[in-house]
Amino acid sequence: MLLSTSSAADATRPNIVLILADDLGFGDIGCYNPRSKIPTPNIDRLASQGLRFTDAHSPASVCVPTRYSLLTGRYSHRRPNRNGSFNAGALIDEGIVTLPAMLAKAGYRTDMLGKWHLGFDFTSFDDALAGGPVDRGFASYFGVPASTDIPPYFFIEDDHAVEAPTAMIDEHHSEGVRNIQGAFYREGKIAPGLKLPEVLPTFAERALARIEENAKSPETPFFTYLALTAPHTPWLPAKKFHGRSSMRAEGVPPALADYGDFVANVDDIVGQVLDRLDELSIADRTLVIFTSDNGPTWYDDDAELTGHDSAGPWRGMKGDVWEAGHRVPLIIRWPAHVPADETSDALIGQVDFFATLAALVGQKLAKETAPDSHNLLPVLLGHDGATGRETLITQSSQGVLSLRKGSLKFIPHLGSAGFSEPKREKPTPGGPTVQLYDLANDPGETTNLAGERPNVVAELTALLERLQTAERTAP
Repeated sequence: MLLSTSSAADATRPNIVLILADDLGFGDIGCYNPRSKIPTPNIDRLASQGLRFTDAHSPASVCVPTRYSLLTGRYSHRRPNRNGSFNAGALIDEGIVTLPAMLAKAGYRTDMLGKWHLGFDFTSFDDALAGGPVDRGFASYFGVPASTDIPPYFFIEDDHAVEAPTAMIDEHHSEGVRNIQGAFYREGKIAPGLKLPEVLPTFAERALARIEENAKSPETPFFTYLALTAPHTPWLPAKKFHGRSSMRAEGVPPALADYGDFVANVDDIVGQVLDRLDELSIADRTLVIFTSDNGPTWYDDDAELTGHDSAGPWRGMKGDVWEAGHRVPLIIRWPAHVPADETSDALIGQVDFFATLAALVGQKLAKETAPDSHNLLPVLLGHDGATGRETLITQSSQGVLSLRKGSLKFIPHLGSAGFSEPKREKPTPGGPTVQLYDLANDPGETTNLAGERPNVVAELTALLERLQTAERTAP
């Protein structure tokens, strides 16, 4: 039986497990792309038991601004500094109510495992790493400061380094792929006891242990945020996953095929989490969210070479203002509450997790809290007539914003504004200086309508400017 919004908040509060993959493509998963060359039986199982969204978006097409928006319910352009270096200062200002802080107020135990990438107020490795997860709403944290291709490389427990990064590691690249693909990582400091291939399985083990520990106190619901470091570079699948995908073929560089095996590794971790929930007999009272922070590092010629289109039907890749940069998989399961084995084309953003979960647990938000987060709980619960957003802003790696209004997409820029070429395109004489697409008829963003619809361009230009400067864009 589907619950109404009010009765959902009154029901026993579910545990919440949020799994955030890193640089996973829309087309990598079987339930989104039947032609995928990567087996993803566990994510597919989750989709068969839950609601799969086809028009879901990360707030940005790169890591840092997405994570900021997801945890604050604020559009990423409200925090212009996108540098997530561990010692560049905490990006979430003290005093901002975060998603875990809101859930803690509602009586949840809140834990984070994995990639933070939102900076710390760093002084020294002998001191607490202030401004991180445990200072922004989480009761516990075990993870790494950023991606495992960005030094320094070290584990953090709560607010202290497990082992200071005192050794050095040389920069590494793989043959046959671009510099930002394969087993790529940068030169820098590393904790002597840390091995990069062991980071991902360590997070999985820690997450399972934390869920098991929390399950011992069923009177206290828990929120577990598992921010994976995969399939972001370095592509380091565990040995048992080598050859798991069908991308290994003559002419395909082994380092490129490693990506498929790494995605299979991610799928296995999702399966471990689902299995542990079953073993603990708490699956029925646990809401599971699976998504990715942005699109994949996968070029058009990678798709041609391997026969696998990580971006799916969308244009571009990670970093881009085009769809493949920010249209991401999103699957949500909550047995007997969220419709099972169904698909939703509602427009939704990860920025909406905050208000939606607040409604679920019965927390009223102050006007200044999560100002860009929409409550889409009726969509999640499958209510008749429930609709998604009407407008949504996303951001490219170069900070260029795009605006969705219905099926229309407006980009005040020519080019990808990200990783794909051309990143910036000069307008032709008398030609358009912006991009406008109708995704209902042109999902691949192949036909720029800006020159044909100047009135629409003017309307959306004004709307984007208004939304950018508004104190609050959510109802």
